[in-house]
Amino acid sequence: MEKIIIAIDGFSSTGKSTIAKEVAQKMGYVYVDTGAMYRAVALFAMENGYINSESFDIQTLINALPNIDLKFQYNPQLGFAEMFLNAENVENKIRTLEVSQFVSRIAEISEVRAKLVEQQQKMGQERGIVMDGRDIGTVVFPDAEVKIFMNSSAETRAQRRYEELMQKGQQVSYDDVLKNVQERDYIDSHREDSPLIIAKDAFEIDNSKLSKKEQFEKVMELVRKSME
Repeated sequence: MEKIIIAIDGFSSTGKSTIAKEVAQKMGYVYVDTGAMYRAVALFAMENGYINSESFDIQTLINALPNIDLKFQYNPQLGFAEMFLNAENVENKIRTLEVSQFVSRIAEISEVRAKLVEQQQKMGQERGIVMDGRDIGTVVFPDAEVKIFMNSSAETRAQRRYEELMQKGQQVSYDDVLKNVQERDYIDSHREDSPLIIAKDAFEIDNSKLSKKEQFEKVMELVRKSME
């Protein structure tokens, strides 16, 4: 059977990655979390002092882009690929609220997007891939056979994210998480380069009141129809 490309876009904390992993596993496809790539660049910028709450040295980050090596390495014990930044496993480091506070600003930079989009397109050359992010169906793979846009209220997403961070032992407040979600929504949908928009041929799923199983079944139904 001919392999296809499945693009899953949406706002932060809509459960894109969870669904994308499950679909990839079911299909025997490669899963790529593009958000992890932008988070890794944000971590690099933070650790090198290019960005903090008061300043952002954009040009220095752009100049340093050739020094950033990103790779996904499959972890059989976890069942998914982890993010490596310059040969260091940063999977846990990139999932903090601190990184979340800067990632949308990093993703605004056209030079950063160009570098990562090129890598993402190379990953999908042989098809058989499930990729989630903000611009997969509009920029990275505009010809993807299946395009899905995940959505839910900011409050619902903040609650999910808050519970996830607390389970990981991170001491955060719900209000801080909600503020971060709202700020990222605004930046992601208003940036000049590849803003977060719904592709014209995408199927939108509002998962505010859907279980993970219901979401998975909806997506798999769309996938099956595209392959008929």
